[in-house]
Amino acid sequence: MTTCTTASQELTEPLAATAATARTWLLVEQPGPWGSDALVQSRLDPSVGRALAGSTERTGTRVALVRRPGRHADTPGRATRPTVFVAHTAPGAGWLRVARPGSLRELLELDMVALADGDHQGFGLPYEAEPLVLVCTNGKRDRCCAVLGRPLATELAASHPAVWEVTHIGGHRFSPTLFVLPHGYAYGRADAPMVKNVLHALAEGRVVTDNCRGRSTWERPGQAAELAVRELTGECDPDALVVGDALAVSHAEPPEEGWAVPVRHRDGRAWRVNVVSDLTAPASPASCGAALGRQPRMAVTAVTALDAADGGGLAERDAGGFTPRPPR
Repeated sequence: MTTCTTASQELTEPLAATAATARTWLLVEQPGPWGSDALVQSRLDPSVGRALAGSTERTGTRVALVRRPGRHADTPGRATRPTVFVAHTAPGAGWLRVARPGSLRELLELDMVALADGDHQGFGLPYEAEPLVLVCTNGKRDRCCAVLGRPLATELAASHPAVWEVTHIGGHRFSPTLFVLPHGYAYGRADAPMVKNVLHALAEGRVVTDNCRGRSTWERPGQAAELAVRELTGECDPDALVVGDALAVSHAEPPEEGWAVPVRHRDGRAWRVNVVSDLTAPASPASCGAALGRQPRMAVTAVTALDAADGGGLAERDAGGFTPRPPR
């Protein structure tokens, strides 16, 4: 039986611009088994799980469960003082904090929109030991995550203590998948040497773009735009580039959906990146057992350098052959 990861590889599906979107991540430790909808199908109090899911919906803050690598089926009970991480991923303003609250209901008092905007509200303490590595391993959500993700998490944990398993970060067909906090860069089709190279580079202030799915800070067109500018310029500083709001544009030929995305460097340089949603690839499953469908690919069609004075005038300019229209 063909798995979703095999199908994705056979179609040479690109990894770029496939990362889950979240400006801030709220990660709650919960040992033991996880169901497909882990927030309500685990040993976490389901009323707390439902409340956390509701409080973070459409806020820019994303909640997930985490646990230490290892065997989980026989882990007894709930974590009495679970570890909770909160990470903000915006370039140049990112942070990572940790706490062990007496009750997880304390999390419901947080302003999730403010968290997404970078206000930690005094929650927890700074966590500065080393970047967190979150490997998706939830086999009830997709078996590829368990079959491929768990061995990777176990291998990495032997040399990097800040490795955790996570319930769901999207993109099962790119397993093993992971992301690194507080930077928010996601990776797919990973192996241990690749991840160790990513961590070594981050320790030196560099981001690795090989096998990179994008920075979760940005929506998918923005992820594509940032990676395209990095490829063009060779820029490897994770905090050097900021992606602006994408301007939705139309195109005369399919695919019809496209965007003009501004990207700015902290040294004043700016670019306009034209991105389209390409739906011409053969149908494939988004995850194991899912119906066949056309998975959208973010394709960069042009990268145009802008004068510094023009960088903010993107909405008033012709977008490189596209006809500007209001965002949908």
